[in-house]
Amino acid sequence: MVPFFQSYFIGGFECSSHRRVDGRRLDLLHGTRHDAFAVSDYRALQRHGIATVRDGLRWHRIERSPGEYDWSSFLPQLRAARLTGTQPIWDICHYGFPDDIDIWSPQFVERFARFAGAVAALVRDEHPHVPFYCPINEISFWAWCGGDEGDINPCERERGDELKSQLVRAASAGIAAIRKADPRARIVTVDPVIHVVPETEADCHAAEASRLAQFDAWDMLAGRRLPELGGQPDHLDVIGVNFYPHNQWYLNGRMIPRGEPDYRPFRQILAEVWHRYGRPIFVAETGAEAERRAPWLRYVCDEIAAALEHGVPVVGLCLYPITDYPGWDNDRHCPTGLLGYADDDGRRLEYAELAEEIARQQPRLSRLLATSGRVRRSMSSQDRTSLQVP
Repeated sequence: MVPFFQSYFIGGFECSSHRRVDGRRLDLLHGTRHDAFAVSDYRALQRHGIATVRDGLRWHRIERSPGEYDWSSFLPQLRAARLTGTQPIWDICHYGFPDDIDIWSPQFVERFARFAGAVAALVRDEHPHVPFYCPINEISFWAWCGGDEGDINPCERERGDELKSQLVRAASAGIAAIRKADPRARIVTVDPVIHVVPETEADCHAAEASRLAQFDAWDMLAGRRLPELGGQPDHLDVIGVNFYPHNQWYLNGRMIPRGEPDYRPFRQILAEVWHRYGRPIFVAETGAEAERRAPWLRYVCDEIAAALEHGVPVVGLCLYPITDYPGWDNDRHCPTGLLGYADDDGRRLEYAELAEEIARQQPRLSRLLATSGRVRRSMSSQDRTSLQVP
C-alpha cells in the first residue's frame, strides 16, 4: 500500500469554536495562537517528520452576514500550508456556527452546504493538491454533548438523536457541495470509538445499545439508517476514529483503566470498524496529558501495529492536540502537546519524551502500512478471528 498521507503521524491543531452553556464562545485557534503562527507551527512539526495536519476554519468569523464570506481569518493558515508544503485536513465545522443561525432549522443545512462549497472553491484555487475535508467534526459526540448533556451549543437536553439527525443532514449536503466545487476532494468522517461494559447481567442489553450508538452517525452518513437524511455509501470515504484513555467505561459507572480485564484492546476496536465499513481508517485524535503522553502513544502505536499486521488499513495517526491548549471549561493549561504554548515570536518548547517516541514509532508504522496491502489480501478467516472481532 502506498502512503496515504504525506506523513504517517499527523499534527492536530485544536480548533473548537463553540459556545459553552454560559454563553462564552471559545476560539482555540486563537487561544493557542496557532492562527498567528501557522507557518512556524507547520515548520516545527516538519522537523519531527510530520507533514500532514488536522486544522480548522472558524465559520462564525468567516460568515458574519448570511452568504457573505470574509476569508481573512483562514487565508493565513491556507497559505502557510502551501508555503511549507504541509498537507492539511480541514475541519469545516468544529462545533461552532454563526450566531444568527438556528441549528434546528432547514436554513442551518442550507447555510452549511453553501459555506462548505465556498470553502472547497477557495481551497481549490489556492492550494494545488488534492484536498481533505472533515465537514462536521464528531457528529455523535456533538449530539451527546450539545443535545443530551447541554454542555456546548445548542445546550439542549434529551434532544441528542434530533441533533444527530440534523448534523447528518448538514454533513451530507456539505459533502455534495464540496464535491461539486472540487471533484478531487477526499472526505473524512470523524467520531470517537468507545467500549461500554455492563456492571450487572441485567445491564447487558443497555450497555451494548450504548456501545453500538458509536456507529449511528457513520451508518446515517452511509444511508444505512434513515436514508431520508441524505446519506449515501460514498459519503464514507476515510473514517477517522478518536480514541483517548477515557473512552471505555462501565454503563452509568466509572471509567475502565487500561490494564483491567474489561478493557478492550484498541486493535479489536479498529478491526471492528474496518469489518463494519471496509473503508481506510486513521486515528483522527489521540493523546494524554503530562507524563502520560509518551506511554499512551506507545500503547496506541503497539495496537495500530497489531492491527496493520492483521490487514486492517490504519493509514495515519493524529496526535491531538499537537500543542498545549487552554481547557474548555476553565482555561487551565492542558499539557497535551508535542509543542507547548507559543512565545511572542512563535517559538514553542518541545516535549522531549513525546518527540523521542514519535521518532521511534513513525518509521515502524510507515513500514507496516507499506506491507499491509499484501498482508490483508493474504489473510485467512482464521487470521481474522484472531482479532476477536464480535
